[in-house]
Amino acid sequence: MFKGLEPIVYGGREVLPLIEGGKGVSATNHRSSGAWAAAGGIGTVSAVNADSYDADGRGIPQIYHGARRPERHEELVQYAIDGAVEQVRRAFELANGKGAININVLWEMGGAQRVLHGVLERTKGLVTGVTCGAGMPYKLSDIAAQYEVHYLPIISSARAFRALWKRAYSKCAEWLGAVVYEDPWKAGGHNGLSNAEDPENPEDPYPRVKALRDVMRAEGISDELPIVMAGGVWYLRDWEDWIDNPELGRVAFQYGTRPLLTRESPIPEAWKDQLMELEEGDILLHQFSPTGFYSSAVRNEFLRNLEARSERQIAFSMEAAGDHQFQLDAGVKGKNFWVTRGDLLRAREWEARGYDTALKTPDNTLVFVGADEAAIIRKDQADCMGCLSQCQFSSWKDKDNHTTGRLADPRSFCIQKTLQDIVHGGPMEHNLMFAGHNACNFRKDPFYSNGFVPTVQQLVDRILTGD
Repeated sequence: MFKGLEPIVYGGREVLPLIEGGKGVSATNHRSSGAWAAAGGIGTVSAVNADSYDADGRGIPQIYHGARRPERHEELVQYAIDGAVEQVRRAFELANGKGAININVLWEMGGAQRVLHGVLERTKGLVTGVTCGAGMPYKLSDIAAQYEVHYLPIISSARAFRALWKRAYSKCAEWLGAVVYEDPWKAGGHNGLSNAEDPENPEDPYPRVKALRDVMRAEGISDELPIVMAGGVWYLRDWEDWIDNPELGRVAFQYGTRPLLTRESPIPEAWKDQLMELEEGDILLHQFSPTGFYSSAVRNEFLRNLEARSERQIAFSMEAAGDHQFQLDAGVKGKNFWVTRGDLLRAREWEARGYDTALKTPDNTLVFVGADEAAIIRKDQADCMGCLSQCQFSSWKDKDNHTTGRLADPRSFCIQKTLQDIVHGGPMEHNLMFAGHNACNFRKDPFYSNGFVPTVQQLVDRILTGD
């Protein structure tokens, strides 16, 4: 055990202060989370559209038959509940009474509260806690208390936790299991950067976590309740001054990226191979996600295409006004789009290069794409199955009249489609590949030399040495 690191009491038992980050859409499943718990830590099953299986143990493809979005959304919610229940049951069995099993949900996923109720109702006694981020999950504490499981909100600032505590969590304080501070500049997947923070200038997490502990103390929360540091965690030795530090109180550490490269990790071998090749700068913090949140992923051809698509963008007005005195004659047919002279020339150049279709965005701009890409975008928007509570790409909303009332945004993408495809063997270059900014360490860390891929137990043992 790394010096100063001690077990934490969680769910009535002592466990290692090491948590497996829950990566959505089957990037963590029963094999990885069950093995993590069996090693003495807290394994985390993703309850974001997890895989389920038939009687022969084969994965059930998530195919949607409903003609309308609300019908497909109902199918998606049922897939999510059935899959997460099956994953929890299998993980609990693999854990063999050791560690603990959590589930992770994205608060902004479609039907999140229904999924939580459905999973927790059918897994009583198996799930110890629920981690939840990507949004402000005020109702998380009520749901967790109803099923007598812990809740672990994922936040990125003391201010966010204070708001959650004041509005809801103080009423269910006994079920608060830990507070997960996720570094919004370093973590993989969706991040909690606010409008007041600069994505180009990462802040030191220490004062931010110290501020979080100060808020917790002011609200009477014990120093023994852990703050879990997530995002950018690789070597425990890098966090030596955090451990047994009276300023911070009890701390634990969450690992999202490192467990991707284990034998039990369910991601395809091609994904694991690519992790070994990543270098500094290969992870992009971007804002293309249809959630509207910042997120971090491998800057592969998929993300580069989204970057290029947004660069082929011009503003327009529906009548001649100001500098917009030139009628657009590229990418559009028979519509009055007025643009500047410079943008008219750019649009003609894009059209000549094959980007001959202009798609409107909600911001009164046009993006230029090829006809084939435009057809894919439109089909993906039409095929929306309501995987988010609100989707910028398709304008879906999971309540009321099922629309955000805004124009669908072609600068984004169908996140459900790409995440399902990559985790089930789709091409690595043409799908979204979430990863934390420390993923380049796979190439540099001697633990992985000569292509070594550890078991989860070997990884946990290695982490506990400080390396």
